[in-house]
Amino acid sequence: MTPQNQPLHVAFLIYDQVEVLDLNGPLDVFVKANLLKPNTYIPYLVSASKAIVNTESNTMQIMPQYSFADCPKPDILVVPGANPDIVLAYLQDEQFQQTYTAWITAQHQQGALLFTVCTGSLLLSNTALFDDLSITTHFLGLDMLQERCPKAQVKRGVRFVDQDRVLTTAGITAGIDGALYLVSKHLDAEISQTIQQLFEYPKA
Repeated sequence: MTPQNQPLHVAFLIYDQVEVLDLNGPLDVFVKANLLKPNTYIPYLVSASKAIVNTESNTMQIMPQYSFADCPKPDILVVPGANPDIVLAYLQDEQFQQTYTAWITAQHQQGALLFTVCTGSLLLSNTALFDDLSITTHFLGLDMLQERCPKAQVKRGVRFVDQDRVLTTAGITAGIDGALYLVSKHLDAEISQTIQQLFEYPKA
């Protein structure tokens, strides 16, 4: 069961050019978990403002339910990735750092479990959040992540890495694996396996 049997608030961060499957894969895991075990999770989309967000290559537009100013306190904060070129641009973007990165860091420091998907870990490589931890990312970003996070140990050939309060995953669909893993921890393996079967998702 979840801590104190209370629903867990799961905040999914969205920002311009976010990768769609990084977001929707794990989001749907938590949605399905709620169908099987009602009131386990309260998932929601959050961004710096309530303005419409364009996803990768401007193929979709999505609107967050909350802004940083009014969202519920997250128990889990999911940070999806984006194309590496986009991530590198955000790492040099002072406004992004002062808004998104600062908010993510503050939520984690206030107790939220940080769950990064794909290059979401690289998006946070300007911070000290991964110091002395084992982490991972998309295989194309492993060398860059290690270079940018010299105090972390970057793991290769894994789908996800659990460091108690930080969960990082490999590329794109590995976000589904990470979310299934969390559901298994919070509830039980049977519910996680049922979701996997509903997804027709092969075991990694």
